[in-house]
Amino acid sequence: MTSLTMIARVADGLPLAASIQEDEQSGRDLQHYQSQAKQLCRKLNAQSPDRCTLEAGDMNFHYIIAQGVCYLFLCEASFPKKMAFAYLEDIHSEFYDQYGRRVPTVTRPYSFIEFDTYIQKTKKSYVDSRARRNLGSINTELQDVQRIMVANIEEVLQRGEALSALDTKASNLSSLSKKYRSDAKYLNTRSAYAKVAAVAVFFITLIIYLRFWWL
Repeated sequence: MTSLTMIARVADGLPLAASIQEDEQSGRDLQHYQSQAKQLCRKLNAQSPDRCTLEAGDMNFHYIIAQGVCYLFLCEASFPKKMAFAYLEDIHSEFYDQYGRRVPTVTRPYSFIEFDTYIQKTKKSYVDSRARRNLGSINTELQDVQRIMVANIEEVLQRGEALSALDTKASNLSSLSKKYRSDAKYLNTRSAYAKVAAVAVFFITLIIYLRFWWL
């Protein structure tokens, strides 16, 4: 399985640790994906969505941001999204415990490259087929992975559009959708009241007519 895990500081995109696993049979250019990962990390800022999936053909970039650090995982698109984000949460928890206090002060790229050992061990446990079968038992905050923002890596990098702008667009679409549902509910309510009023007027008219008819 071709994969790339990268940890970078959000403030300046400085790579802190990385782990690469190549699959020669796949024929994929991992250096190209690695370059995209570095570009992406340099584009992130404090306003970027803290969870996101970026599609790259038959591969996906998944990332989370926590405590000013981005944890990014490149994997095959067929790899379960819930598993990918659970893996990133695991990496984040261990990395922060070991190096969290030192992150703001380092200036050299890959200052924590020795963390690769933990990344490799953890990734193996998530890729293992038995772990996949236990996917449903993962008890994390990832209940709503389907609601995580999805974008295209090429569009983000080529347009030079910050992910914060994409997040703003997504929020605007969500607001418009809520407004549409609210307006539709209001119109349906008004329609129901109008039908009730029409029926009431009909019966009142009928009662008045019958009353005068029998007098």
